[in-house]
Amino acid sequence: MLDTVLQQPAMDFVPQSTEHLQGQEAPRQRARVHLLVVDTDAAVRSACAEIASSLGYAVQSTADLNQARSLIRGHAADVLLVNLPYGGYQALELVSEVKLLYPGTAVIAMTASSSVNAAVEAMRRGAADYLTKPFAVDELSAVLERAASTLSIDAESRQLRERLRLSQGLGSMIGRSAEMEKLYRILSKVAQSTHPVLVLGESGTGKELVARTIHAYGPNAFKPFLPVDCGSLVPTLIESELFGYVKGAFTGANKSKDGLFVTAEGGTVFLDEVGELTLDLQAKLLRALQEKEVRPVGATHRVPIKARIVAATNRDLAAMVEKGSFRKDLFYRLNVVNLRLPPLRERREDIPLLTAHFLDRISKGKARKYTLSDDALRTMIKYDWPGNVRELENCIERACALSSGPVLELGDMPTQLQQQGLEAHRVAAAEPQQAEHPADVIPLAEMEKQAILGAIRKLNGDKLMAARLLGIGKTTLYRKLKEYGIQDPMLDE
Repeated sequence: MLDTVLQQPAMDFVPQSTEHLQGQEAPRQRARVHLLVVDTDAAVRSACAEIASSLGYAVQSTADLNQARSLIRGHAADVLLVNLPYGGYQALELVSEVKLLYPGTAVIAMTASSSVNAAVEAMRRGAADYLTKPFAVDELSAVLERAASTLSIDAESRQLRERLRLSQGLGSMIGRSAEMEKLYRILSKVAQSTHPVLVLGESGTGKELVARTIHAYGPNAFKPFLPVDCGSLVPTLIESELFGYVKGAFTGANKSKDGLFVTAEGGTVFLDEVGELTLDLQAKLLRALQEKEVRPVGATHRVPIKARIVAATNRDLAAMVEKGSFRKDLFYRLNVVNLRLPPLRERREDIPLLTAHFLDRISKGKARKYTLSDDALRTMIKYDWPGNVRELENCIERACALSSGPVLELGDMPTQLQQQGLEAHRVAAAEPQQAEHPADVIPLAEMEKQAILGAIRKLNGDKLMAARLLGIGKTTLYRKLKEYGIQDPMLDE
């Protein structure tokens, strides 16, 4: 049946609704490779998906090029299998875009025998292989196996990223920097155990998000996740929240209540700002962790617990131990595994990704497509963000609320960003144009020029596509080229 479908002549382009075909369990013991099939022929899509699934691929498919772009941006594909219809310039654009933005993705072009030139062009744009329709099952299998063998895959970090992408509420964990990739790998291992975890990081770095990720990706994800803010409650309330109480234990205790350690029922209790606990509560928490049981307030009996503990703080617990304000034995009990979340200033390359995510979310809510001006984005990348991702999100929301148009300018940003931008302009204006730079320092203007020219050359002179991928308007691109005095970016130096 599959041979019959794949060896039929290619059908004309007929728009269809997007469909997703989930990959089945791989028969081979190798990392799951994610394949995206893009073809307007539903029968071919289905046949390719079935063959790839039998080879161990996790498969998604679509007939729509824009939907394909969205799936790829979500890191859904390691291998792209795309049909190039006769005169399929848009599909070739997709090949160029994928190889420019995600060079690690292996692209395989499918083409009818009458349009082999399109396959040659796809190879020139970075495709790793191609198939000429009609093709046999073993041909497709061989090409997919070659593609899989060229990929270097960290299976655990891949699974975690896929879960983050699909899980509601966890999509804000965004970043492709080396620091975030390292965090993904550690999380994928930590989540599979039930050991206590200590999450360290500055305010606004996403400590609770990491705790929820550990829970959602762990073996007891179907059980409760119960957070408690140790810094916002008085000690007596924290004790009753964690350990519970019996009727008559204190004024207002009209009935007994189980604490979070008990109601978690094998789930996760998240102790946010654990460094704020008093020494008395630290001692009770230590006993609960050691003996795996708690004594409710006012009770004489003890209740067994099974909850996993994930604690977080923005304070230096090791220094607090030295000063005697945090118990050393509790520190070691909580610090079985510790995760340090990098501040935003240490992963500046993720700022454009985070900004795009927040803008996309706000745009959907207001039915308006917001974008950032070049000046605003440059300033945001240079800014240190003491409030980290939380501050960045608030900044974007404020700018969208104050902006009079779809383009967010530096003037729409909070005062501290405006001041930094003005200072940068003042310093640039005060510096002599002929000032020399150290050999290892490249002026920002030169970096911008090389980025623009490099993108145009990679796209074989396609200025409109270059402008789109660079995130600037075509008018801005042409103005920049005029400033550089360049008529033909493919030839001029």
